Amino acid sequence: MKRRLQDKSGFALVLTLVVTALMVAVVVEMIHQVYVDVSLSRGFRDGQQASILAESGVTGGAKLLQMALSNRSYTSLSDKWAEPIKLDDESGTITITISEESGKINLNDLESGDKKFIPDALRRLGQRLKLTDDPWGALGDWIDADELPRSGGVESSYYRSLKPGYDAHNGKLETLAELSLVKGFTPGLVHKLRPFVTIWLDQLNAPFSKININTAPKEVLMALDAAIDDRMAASIMERRRLTPFKSSGEISQVAGLDAAAVGRLSGSSWITVKGNLFRITAVAEVKEAGRTVEAVVRLGGSVPEYLSWQEY
Repeated sequence: MKRRLQDKSGFALVLTLVVTALMVAVVVEMIHQVYVDVSLSRGFRDGQQASILAESGVTGGAKLLQMALSNRSYTSLSDKWAEPIKLDDESGTITITISEESGKINLNDLESGDKKFIPDALRRLGQRLKLTDDPWGALGDWIDADELPRSGGVESSYYRSLKPGYDAHNGKLETLAELSLVKGFTPGLVHKLRPFVTIWLDQLNAPFSKININTAPKEVLMALDAAIDDRMAASIMERRRLTPFKSSGEISQVAGLDAAAVGRLSGSSWITVKGNLFRITAVAEVKEAGRTVEAVVRLGGSVPEYLSWQEY
């Protein structure tokens, strides 16, 4: 009898320990779940706040650009907008950077009225970047409205043979990412080209985009004319750093610039000294959450016109 009582007492103790362990495990799991839920809730809230902050950074940057440039006859890299803006408050931090798209070559101008300037400029840019000429022919066929292949180009019959197959766009590029669909435009090539090309018109309904010599990268300056080499491009950049160009004709004041090139450029309808097209990037951080909004905006109207908007 005594042994039976001891067995029952031992069994009860073990059962109590098991039940207690289970209860502790349940409580721990509940506490962990509450912690996870609270953390997720806070992370979501912080992410939403960062998103709103980044959006306000882009819209605020566009408004500041519009106010600062409304009465200006030129834009340059010496302007205040070209310097990053960083703001901090109790809710988080935001960094706004602005670059000018008007200093780039518009790929969609391959099919503009002048069928020589942009093809020549892109060929020179390609040479500078050590590219072959074939991709430009393929891009021209991608953009033009017909199905007649040009030199180095292909039309829909080629793209339909791919797996999966598709048709040539036969229209203007809608995004730079679309370039990856064009024969010869590898991801590496598209990455190389991004700093020097755009797809948007500088002015609404204009027949083509002009290139701002005050903000164009060195590679684009060298693409403008065959006579502009490294030394001449450096002279142009030094001149605009000291004194931004106020008119296209002032390019004649660049020391050492080839006289024939001066004549071609100063009389060209392809260059300008003021841009209307800008890329605004706002990076916001709220505690551990971060959001980036990147937009391309065109000025010139009563309100800024957003041509592209991405959040990530």
